[in-house]
Amino acid sequence: MTNENPSNPGQTAHRSAACRRLLCAALMGFAALPALAQDAPEDTATPPAAKAPEPQRSKTDAAATATLAALLPHLAGNDTIPLMDRSAMFAGDLSRLLSAYDASRSVASATDTALANDSDGKVQSILRRAMTLLGTPYRWGGTSPDAGFDCSGLVGYVFRTALGIELPRVSREMASQASNQLIRDRSALVAGDLVFFGRRGRVDHVGIYVGDGRFLHAPSTGKDVRTDTLLSGYWGDKFMQARRLDL
Repeated sequence: MTNENPSNPGQTAHRSAACRRLLCAALMGFAALPALAQDAPEDTATPPAAKAPEPQRSKTDAAATATLAALLPHLAGNDTIPLMDRSAMFAGDLSRLLSAYDASRSVASATDTALANDSDGKVQSILRRAMTLLGTPYRWGGTSPDAGFDCSGLVGYVFRTALGIELPRVSREMASQASNQLIRDRSALVAGDLVFFGRRGRVDHVGIYVGDGRFLHAPSTGKDVRTDTLLSGYWGDKFMQARRLDL
């Protein structure tokens, strides 16, 4: 509850001016996101042709614009919310946006490097086989397109049919294979990595990282094979680790 008097023109004008200043600051911050992408440090040994393509920045700009549209109601919406409370809400949302933006840039860069070094096409083979299975129904214990897949059945099928690599049948055993490189930082992921999820320190789900902060998996009963983000939301909170196979 506030002591503001809506009938007081001075207070109303002061509050409106403060809101306009916050809105301007927000617009300036989001306008600067493409510049941040341009100003990121580059390897001086990399020729100009190796720079990231413009479409990647275009997607980032579009995401920033959409997020800004979602944040604006915090500033210009309900006047019954005190100005300082609206400011705090906006600051929190902006901080989360910038964190996700930095993480997605790191992930995209790591994936580009992996595909550039994929001289024998093994990573591409994994991704192609995995993508052909999108839409396959989930089935507990399933290990084939005809029968359906559970999470580990899907991953095992992809690596077996694409590269002849046999993996353990269940996700927790895949996650404990010491012969495969352990990765805990999701910004270090590259396409083809196995990503693991769980609760209370116990792995109970696995998928295949496909790039751009997304992974392919068989989610649960009643759902089909699909891709989801691991940078935020439900799966972002459950992410535990990854393993990189020696292909």
